[in-house]
Amino acid sequence: MDSPAKTRTRRVSAAPAAAPDGGYAWFILLSAFFVFGLTFGVIKAFGVFYVEIHQYFETTAAGTSWITSIAVATIHIVAPIASALSTQYSHRTVVTIGGLICSVGVAMGSFSRTLVELYLTVGFLNGLGYALTWTPTMTLLGSFFEKRRPVANALASSGECILTFILTPLFQLLIDSYSWRGALLILGGLQLNLCVCGMLLRPLKPTRDVSDAKAEEEGLSQEDLVHVQPSCEETKALNLSERGDQQMSLDDKPSSSRRSKSAELKTKIRRYVDYTLITNARFMVYSMFGLFAALGFFAPGLFLVPYARSRGIDEYQAAALMSISAVLDLLGRVFFGWVANLRLVETVNQLTVTVTLLGTVLLLCPLTATFPELAAFSAAYGLVYGATVAIHITVLAEVVGVQQLGSALGFFMLIRSSGGLFGPPIAGFFIDKMSDYGTGFLMAGVALIISAMFLLLLSQMNRRRRRTAGKTQTGSMTKSDNSSELKET
Repeated sequence: MDSPAKTRTRRVSAAPAAAPDGGYAWFILLSAFFVFGLTFGVIKAFGVFYVEIHQYFETTAAGTSWITSIAVATIHIVAPIASALSTQYSHRTVVTIGGLICSVGVAMGSFSRTLVELYLTVGFLNGLGYALTWTPTMTLLGSFFEKRRPVANALASSGECILTFILTPLFQLLIDSYSWRGALLILGGLQLNLCVCGMLLRPLKPTRDVSDAKAEEEGLSQEDLVHVQPSCEETKALNLSERGDQQMSLDDKPSSSRRSKSAELKTKIRRYVDYTLITNARFMVYSMFGLFAALGFFAPGLFLVPYARSRGIDEYQAAALMSISAVLDLLGRVFFGWVANLRLVETVNQLTVTVTLLGTVLLLCPLTATFPELAAFSAAYGLVYGATVAIHITVLAEVVGVQQLGSALGFFMLIRSSGGLFGPPIAGFFIDKMSDYGTGFLMAGVALIISAMFLLLLSQMNRRRRRTAGKTQTGSMTKSDNSSELKET
C-alpha cells in the first residue's frame, strides 16, 4: 500500500515550461553565439589551413578536402546521439565534454605526420566535439525562445560570421608566424572556450501546475511536490497498469506486467530519439532539402581562398575575401531573421528564394578573376548564405513543432550527413579533373538549386494541409450549427 503522502505526490505534476523569450534566455543566446563561432566559424575559416596542408603533404584537392568533410559528416551523424545524451544527462554536461574533445582533437592534429592522422583528429574527433556542443545548444535555444525564435536563431548564428571575420586573417597570421602546426595547437587552446559556453547552459524550470498550490496546503515538501511526467503515453501506461493490478486475476498479472513494461520502454525510447518522425512526410521532404543543400553549403567556404590564390591573388587578400563574406553573412542573418520574424511571407517561401539565389551566385563564381570581382562575389555569396542559414532551423521547428525539435534536429542532421561528407570531396574531384577550382563552385550551385525544388514541394504540402484543416473546421462548425437547430426545434 502506498502511503498517503506518496498517493498525493502521484497526482501532482508539473506543467510544460513556457519559453521566457527573455531573462536568462539571453545568456543561452550568448552561449549559442560563441558555439556557432567556434564550430562552423572555424570550419569556414579552415580554407586558410587547406592551402598549407595541401602543399605540405603534396596531395590532391579531394584528398585534403576530406578533413573538413569528415568533420562536417561527424557533426551530422552524431547529432541524434548528442540530442539523446543531453536529454539523459544535461545540456551543460554534454556541451562541456564536447568542448574538451574539440580542444584535444585539434591539439593532437598539430602533431599529425600523415593525412590519415589529420582525418582522425581534426576530422573525426573535432567533428565529434562539434556535434556534442552545437546540437544541444541549439535545441535549448529553441526551448528558451518562441515569439522571438527567428531573431534568436539569426543572432546566434551570427557568431559564425563574426568569428569567421576575425579568425580567417588571424589563422593566416598564426600560420606565417608558427606554421600550420603551431596555428592548430593555438586553435586547440582557443576551443576550450566551448567548455565555458557549456557552463552557461541551464534547463528551463517547469511551470508548476494548479494542483501545486493544493499540495502545498496539504503540507508536501518541494521534492514531493513536483513529479514531472515525460509524456502522456507514459501516464496512460501507468494508469492502465494500476487498473490491471486491481481487476485482473493472478494468472493475468504477468501478461499485464509485460505490456506495461513494453509501453514504458517505447515511451523512454521516444523521449530520447523520436523514431516516429520518419512517418512525417513533410519532415522527410525537408530532410531531402537538407541533404542536397549540404552538398553545396560547405564546399565554397573551403575552396574560396584556394580559388583566389589560383587566380594570383595575394594570400592576405585571399584571406580578406572570407572576412568580406563573413561581414555580409552577418548582415544577411540579422536582417532576414528580422524579416522572418515579421511573418510577412511564409518562412518556407522566403527560404526557397534565398536558396535559389545562393545557387545562382555560386554558378557565377568562375566568371570572376580579379580581386574586385572576387570581393563582389564574396559579398553577394555572404549575404544570401546568411539569409539562408538564418531561417532554416526556424522552418524545421515549424514543420515538426517545438516539442519534437530536439529529436527532429538530430534526425535532420543525420540525414544531411551524407551531403556534408561527400560535398567537398565531390567538388575536389571535379577540381582535380578540370584543374580549376571554379568547377567546385559549379557543383555546389547545382546542388543548391536542386535542394530548392524540395522546398517548393514542401510549400505545396503546407498549402494542401491548410486547405484540409480549413475544410475539417468548416465541416465541424456546420454539424454544430445543425445540432443546435435540431435542439431548438
